[in-house]
Amino acid sequence: MEEIQIRVYGRVHGVNLREIVRARARENGLKGFVLNRADGNVEIVAQGLREKLEEFLTWIQGSPGFSLVKGLNYYWKKPSQKFKDFDIIKEESFFIDQAKSFINLWKYFFKEDLGKIPEHVAIIPDGNRRWAKEKKASPEFGHYTSSSFQHVSGLFDEARKIGIKYLTLWGFSTENWKRNSFEVKAIFSMILKNIKDFREEVHAKKIRFRHLGRKDRIPRNLLKELEKLERESKEYENFNVQLCLDYGGKDELLRAVNAILRKGFKKIDEEDFTHYLDSYGIPDVDLIIRTSGEMRLSGFMPFQSTYAELYFADVHFPDFNAKELRKAIKEFGRRHRRFGGS
Repeated sequence: MEEIQIRVYGRVHGVNLREIVRARARENGLKGFVLNRADGNVEIVAQGLREKLEEFLTWIQGSPGFSLVKGLNYYWKKPSQKFKDFDIIKEESFFIDQAKSFINLWKYFFKEDLGKIPEHVAIIPDGNRRWAKEKKASPEFGHYTSSSFQHVSGLFDEARKIGIKYLTLWGFSTENWKRNSFEVKAIFSMILKNIKDFREEVHAKKIRFRHLGRKDRIPRNLLKELEKLERESKEYENFNVQLCLDYGGKDELLRAVNAILRKGFKKIDEEDFTHYLDSYGIPDVDLIIRTSGEMRLSGFMPFQSTYAELYFADVHFPDFNAKELRKAIKEFGRRHRRFGGS
């Protein structure tokens, strides 16, 4: 038995899709559930034989019933629990559930068409120092502006509104230690302040927060706050924010390999390998955005970005706002992702 998790985008609320999906799944002998998400998408978890699951996935891509599937993400997983039937999960009462379905259908017809929405977006925020230089200010002013709570919070709000589920920001790389100590200290000081400010929003909006990267070199007071916020938000599901601090792609892979060696494994498959990555439990990246016109990834998430689409924004990160994020998502929606196929 295998398990697949599917997120479906498009005209999928208010069109009886859940009932159609449940009927088809039961016909195929599949177990699991389907539910409407508040962001207007549909989530499906199904267990069964691989062949049946692949047929089920192909059927969903064909826009069953009156739905119009404009995109989907799917992930193969090892079952963590065994389902007894295939059910529709409703998080509200029947009348509220139906009302929300029709409201989301109305929103679908009258909102700007961005195409398919990426589930996981990662941003490489570049250009802080260049932006500051253009303003005839110190590099620290660029970092302060870009990492300010108002700026970052605005991006989080827009991402949630669009329907993005995971947003990752690369705040400090393993190579950034080469910068002068005053600038490094200023960066960590600003991040610490913003983490404390962010805590209130995390709880108010049910945002799950995670730190990706090394734990042994960043200041202890900052690490303590990061770990505290992770613990406090681990049950939230509305939106996911990942902050990469002291993170490097090569460093992450080496740490994973060394952890595997310490466990004594002689052979390991791809899914088991993901258990040793900082991003375990987080879907692979669908879209990587780099600001300031730089066209390289600098080793960012090499394992998780195998099929990620790349978008390079001309503006420096302090000027990368909600409007610029929507431009990137709209471009993503135009692209046809083949995942190695035709």
